[in-house]
Amino acid sequence: MQKAIIHFVISALLGLGIGYLAFQVVGGGEESNVASPETANTDTTTEKGNAQEDTNTDTEAVVAEDSLLSTKGCLGCHSVEGLNLTGGATGPDLTQAYINVEGKHGKPIDQFLKEPTSAVMSGVIGGNPLSDDEVTQIVDLLKQASQNQ
Repeated sequence: MQKAIIHFVISALLGLGIGYLAFQVVGGGEESNVASPETANTDTTTEKGNAQEDTNTDTEAVVAEDSLLSTKGCLGCHSVEGLNLTGGATGPDLTQAYINVEGKHGKPIDQFLKEPTSAVMSGVIGGNPLSDDEVTQIVDLLKQASQNQ
């Protein structure tokens, strides 16, 4: 019985490792899809100067928020397609989280981020709690992501 368990664990680890490597090599290993401010300037040049300024400000906000989601570890498991943020595939995409969390978890997203009702997120956030300011920034970001879709 022990030999079967050992073989299972080794096979599982090898499978995960090979899957991870394949994902990195085949298509998931590219850098974040967030446009840099320089790219935004060339891609969004319009005849209207105000439209260009608004787009640049939005892009800079997304880049700044990317660092918060990265530093807090959110992108380790989640992506946010609504903001063109590529992350891990373990957790669900967070583009519609602003809209869906209350129905799924029974509390508004800001309360969920302070006291999650899911076992996985309880462990993650419990070990790295968010400040009120960080919760507000993440909620605003997820609201923006849901509006972009």
